[in-house]
This record gives sequence, C-alpha cells and structure tokens, in this order.
Amino acid sequence: MSVYIFIATGQRTNCWHIIAACLATPQHRIGGIPSPDAPVGEVGMMPPAPTPGRLGNRPAKQLQRESATRQGKPAVAYFHSINKGSQSMASSNLCELIRIANNASYFTDEHCDNMTAEEFDVLICGSGSAGLCAAIWLARYGIRFKMLEARDGPLRIGQADGVQCRTVEIFESLGIADALLKESYHVMEIAFWSACSKEGEVGGEQGVIQRDYVGPDTEPGLSHQPHVILNQARVNEIMMDEVVRLSGNQNNVEYGRRVRDVTVVKEAEEDVQVSLKLPYVKVAAEDRHGKSHVYRAQYVLACDGAHSTVRKSLGFHMQGDSSDTNWGVMDVFVNTDFPDIRKKAIIKSQHGSIILIPREGDQLVRFYVELPPSATQPLDLEHLTQRVSQVFQPYQMQIVDTAWWSTYSIGQRLADHFHDSMRVFLTGDACHTHSPKAGQGMNVSLQDGYNIGWKLGQVLTGRAPESLLETYILERKDTATKLIEFDRGFAKLVSSSSSSTSHEDQVATNGDQKTTTTPAERFREQFLAAGRYTAGLATRYPASCITRSRAPGSVGFVCDEAKGITIGMRFPCAAVLRLSDGKPMQLSQALPSDGRWHVVVFSRRDIWSHGLHVIAAKLATAFQGYEPAGSDEDSFINTVLVLSKMPAAHSAPLNLPALFCPLQGKLKLKSHTKVFVDAENRHAAGWGHAFDLYGIAATSSIIVIVRPDLYVAEVCDLNDSARVVDFFGGCLLPATK
Repeated sequence: MSVYIFIATGQRTNCWHIIAACLATPQHRIGGIPSPDAPVGEVGMMPPAPTPGRLGNRPAKQLQRESATRQGKPAVAYFHSINKGSQSMASSNLCELIRIANNASYFTDEHCDNMTAEEFDVLICGSGSAGLCAAIWLARYGIRFKMLEARDGPLRIGQADGVQCRTVEIFESLGIADALLKESYHVMEIAFWSACSKEGEVGGEQGVIQRDYVGPDTEPGLSHQPHVILNQARVNEIMMDEVVRLSGNQNNVEYGRRVRDVTVVKEAEEDVQVSLKLPYVKVAAEDRHGKSHVYRAQYVLACDGAHSTVRKSLGFHMQGDSSDTNWGVMDVFVNTDFPDIRKKAIIKSQHGSIILIPREGDQLVRFYVELPPSATQPLDLEHLTQRVSQVFQPYQMQIVDTAWWSTYSIGQRLADHFHDSMRVFLTGDACHTHSPKAGQGMNVSLQDGYNIGWKLGQVLTGRAPESLLETYILERKDTATKLIEFDRGFAKLVSSSSSSTSHEDQVATNGDQKTTTTPAERFREQFLAAGRYTAGLATRYPASCITRSRAPGSVGFVCDEAKGITIGMRFPCAAVLRLSDGKPMQLSQALPSDGRWHVVVFSRRDIWSHGLHVIAAKLATAFQGYEPAGSDEDSFINTVLVLSKMPAAHSAPLNLPALFCPLQGKLKLKSHTKVFVDAENRHAAGWGHAFDLYGIAATSSIIVIVRPDLYVAEVCDLNDSARVVDFFGGCLLPATK
C-alpha cells in the first residue's frame, strides 16, 4: 500500500492542517496540486511542518482513523486540526486531504466525496446555543463533527435575549466577547415599582404605581463582566462565526435536515463497515426535498430544543407540570413618560405584573406581561397592549410599533434521562424547560454545551478516559434540577398573586423585636437575594474525579487556606498586575478556554526564592508526562504564578522558575506573560486585594487547579505537590509520545 498526500499550495501561511497517517507499509510520496493562485516555484513543495498547537495537536496515532481497505476499495480519511493560538485556519482555497489508496491509485475530489461515508466523531442535532458552544470546543480540539439543523438557515429572530454575567465571562474566555459587549444593552440598574395604597402618593390616585427602589442590577464585585441584552440570533451568529473561523471556513452545518430516528448501535451492522468503535450512534435524517440521509457518529448531542426529536426517538420523556399562569411577551417601540423605560424594571400593580427589559439600541424594549389565569378574551396583540396601558398607570405607554410578540404558559419540566449508553447526550431545552423571565434558558443551555464540549474533546483526543463524560450527567443534571426548583419559586415571586401588591404594612416578629415591612419590600429583598443565581454565578458542581472534595460525597469545599475559593464553583475574578509590563488585568484573562488545564500558584513573599524553585521543579516533572512530544511546554497544562507583593524597585530581578517562563512557539521563545502581582494600580482603584478576595491566609501559599471550563477542581497547600500529581493521575491520560 502506498500513501499519496496531495496538498493544495498557494499561500505562505503557518495555518496548515495537521496531516498524519500511521501505516504498516511506510512507502510515502508527497506531491503538490497547485491552486489557481499558486506562485511559481511552489508547486510540489512540501509545506512547512505545522507548529505544535495547544489544542488539537494530537499524535499521529490518535489522528489516524481506523481506516482499512474494504473489498478492494480504498478508504479515504480527512484530518484537520486547529492551529496554535488565535491564528486563523488555512483559508478555503487550501484543499488539504489524505488519500489512502491501493497501488498508488489517484482519486478526484468528486470521487472522494462519493466514497466518504457520513461518519463523524460527534454529530450535533440542532444549532442553538448549546450546540454552537459545544461546536467551538470541538473545532478547537480538531474533532470531526457536523451539525444538523431542521431550519432552512440560521436563526433570524430569537426569543431569548438576556446574557448573564457568567455567559459573558465564558465568551471572554473563548475570545469572542468583543462583539457581544459592543452591540448589547448593558443592564446596570434595576428598578422596582408597586401599587400605591394611599391617596396622594402619586397623582392622588390609589392603585397606580410608584417607584420603590433603584439599585445595581448585579451585586457589586460579583463579576467584572456585566449582565447584557442581545438578541439570541446575534448571540448565535457570534458563536457560529467562531466555529467557522476555527474550522478553516469549512461548512460544519447542514440546514434543512430533520432528524427522524436515533439508534445506539451496540453490535456490528451487517454489510456496513465503519471506522467507529462500538457502540456508536446511527442517525436517520431527511432533507427539505424528502431525501433520506444516514449519519454515524461516536457521540451525538441532542441540542434540538423542547420538542427534541432525538429525545422522543430514544423514548425519553419530559416530566413536570405547567401552571395556569399565562404571560405575554412583546418587543416594542414606545413613546412614554415612564421614567425608567431604559432600566430593567419589575412592575407589580393591581392589574398584574410586567418585567421591562430594555433591548439593544436606544429605543426597543421588551415587556413580559402577566395575563389572567383563565383569560376569556383572545390572547392577541390588542389584549397585550391594553394590559400594558393598565399596568403602567398613571404613565402613558403608547406602543408605536411591535417588532415581535407571543404568549406562553409557565411550565417546569425535566427529562427522565439525560443520556443513552453514554453515547447520546441531551442538552438545553431538550432536557429542561422553564419560564423565560429569570433569563436562564439560553444561558443554561449554552453552559450545557460549554460543559460537554471540552470533555468530548479530551476523550476523543485520547487525553482523558471515557469515564470523564459521566461528569456531564452528574454536573448538568444537578444544575438543571436546581434550575427547575429556582424557576418554580421565581415565577411565583414575580406574579401578582404571590402577595399583596400594595404598600400596606405588615408586622413581623423576630424574637422580642418587631419590624414593619411591606410586601413590596419583601419582594425586593427576595429578588435581590436571587441575584447571584440569575447572574449564573451560583453553580456548584458535586464531587467527582475532576472536582475534588476532602469530604467524600459532599458538594463543594471551602478550604482553610483560601476561604474565597470554593471547589466546584467557577474560579472567581480578581484584579492583578502583570509583572513583566505592569498591565492591569483580571486574573481570569490569563486562563483562556483553549482546551488546557490551568494550575495557579499563589506565592507569599517568604518562599519566592529557593522554596518556590523546588516545588516548581516537582510540578514540572509531573506535567511532562501530559505534554505531547515536540509541543510547547505548556500546551496541555497552563501554569500561572501570582505573587503577593510587588518586588522593590531597587531589588535585583526575580529569579523565576522555568515552569512559569516556558518556551513557546516555533522559535521557542521565553514567555513573559504568566507571572502576576497582587499590587495597587497607579491608574485605577480596586487593585491590590486579590489575596484578600481569595481569602488566602497571611501565612499560606497555595495551588489551585482550574478545569478547562474554568471551574475550580482542587485547592491545596503549595507544599502538597503530591496532591496535584494525584489529581491529574486520577482523571487524565498521559500524552502519546
């Protein structure tokens, strides 16, 4: 058998896909096919070897599909991987492929397309927020995947719009937050309004609304990112653009493909040869012309919404109930004298409740309008408009134009199963549905994809055992269950029937003391208390192989050495200065979601010298087994050092361990971007308190292991490097050299 690798040349770029073939008979020939714009002299030249990347740079044995010639016909394999860092992939005019052939046979692209089976590592059913976020991870890891979308094209008008702080943090870590922050409405304040109970309070009329409170929408210091509002269609477009960029402009989505049947194949199919290992998943779909298509994949993600065909095909069911509470939602342009029209506002009047959400731009607003439990009138646009006018009395609310509107009943439902044979995984609305008012739907769905995506990437690249995927069920089913419980209470809280909507005083007894509160005050307190949850920052994953807890079976763990860090929760933000250039940064910006694990060392001044070098040497030795041969020294585990004090200006330069100054890139240049200082910023307030924020004791130096999705996996004392070694040994596989 001979291997012919034909590479379309024509661009001098480092963005070559990784091409590898491991064959027993090592006769290889390399030839070049000139692209139309190929400069003279490049035809037949072998492209430069790809720079070892940090994500998908898998060893050849892992990239090689289990392809075998069958019945005298050659198997064709296409392999691609991402390039290092943020460099774009090879552009679309590069045709890079491996042709594995018998007797030096040559095949045209058309023939290859006909021979290539619809076979992938991962098949994503649906291109919503969960599927797209997972696809970003898969593209970064160089995984073969395809998205099947029933719609004829991308989402044009999305119903969701709230992007919580945690989701903005995720976008930042993925490197795609700029457009989101630039185009969105930033929710900085929230206002509470309720009905007057006495004459003369507002306009002399009892029952009209008055403002009770205006304050910050998010608890100060909770996150360095804001709560923003942007249409789901645009949010999806931002993610899709990143998928396309990482895939080298390759089309990874097929529109107009309706999934009809999903089956987990556990025994070899008769007269069917595949390179996938058992069990795998067989998916039958139909295109817009009624033509049938069959796909096979090692794993399938059900991201196809509340009416999921995948879920129904597997025989899974949604369990829960729906209330008799009806709501309308409308995106409108208004003329009004209501003073808080550009603030997020909760209005509870005698005519019902409204949640007001300003939209992107300066004019569009969204109203969530509470409707009667058993409305006798038709739930049409005219009825919604009348309700809005009633609730906002005495203010004028003239709806000039309506961009979109709908009605719905509140329901909370949870799937009875989240997976089938650890091969099909349900995500997003396919496994949990709830009301939209708390702004959780798109966010929680996206974070389902954020959770499963990196785990599939590490399993499929041979860096973690398949048991890692069990943590998706453990973590996200627990999250979904708590979401349903929260949403049930939140829906009751914002409805007008939850309590009296007036300002009538009520006396509460607390021991010997009596305090007077109003329903409006109690509502505000409960709403604000839920702020950490609605911001997406209350998620806490239970103990597992990737979330260590020193109390077996417990959820989360706060250690004495760092009381501000909780194992199982997202790594908190803190402002620091980069040592090399004094740049003010959030420490989380040094921990990108690029597929790597992160080890953050917090070092007190008394061990900067010899002690830190000894510990760093032990960690470096342990990490070597996880770094692929020829790759950067930090290609799989990113190490960061945070010092407690800025070195004196007159002192000698610090002699930092090589672990925190790794050699990177093709030229193997020393990195200067991994050491930070907890010091004051000359140009802005709020710096110099990172150690205090993390609750690190005055005499402690610690190590924090942070997962690729930036949740805290382990915290231990700096001298307990053996615990770090034990942790990675329990959840990862050594690199193939």
